[in-house]
Amino acid sequence: MDFGLSNMYDKGQTLKTACGSPCYAAPEMIAGNRYHGLKSDIWSCGVVLYAMLCGYLPFEDQKTSNLYKKIMNAEYSLPKFLSTDAKDILAKIFVTDPNKRIDIEGLKQHPWYRLYQPENQNFNFHTTSRTVNEKLVQKMEASLGFSTDSVQRAVENNKHNHLSATYYLLLKKYA
Repeated sequence: MDFGLSNMYDKGQTLKTACGSPCYAAPEMIAGNRYHGLKSDIWSCGVVLYAMLCGYLPFEDQKTSNLYKKIMNAEYSLPKFLSTDAKDILAKIFVTDPNKRIDIEGLKQHPWYRLYQPENQNFNFHTTSRTVNEKLVQKMEASLGFSTDSVQRAVENNKHNHLSATYYLLLKKYA
């Protein structure tokens, strides 16, 4: 988190100050409209979520004016490896009208969010066994396009990356 460019406000108050990094800015902020901080923060957190799920930002362009157009029109693409629920929550976050954008309660009730609640998690990846489930790795290659060798190396060498994370999540799901 970087609070170098942030703002304080009272509950219910709208803001006018443009703050934060352009790639994370909500459309209402870019448009120069008064905005509700929480609604804009949901958009910005959606950018962070997208980056965590996809490995890159949803809105990028070398030219700032093009970047702003993409944000204002919510022009982004979704990789095919995302789950239906992940795509749905992002689509509900990246709504250009802040009054139609999903709110905190909607996020908390969303199936994707509820899937990752602490009571549903009991992952323990700290294991001395590095035996790789060959069938699962083959499924990952067939359905997700991951290289079998890359996944095996990541798991066997206890690498913490998208390959091993996907492997362990699927292993847990199919266990």
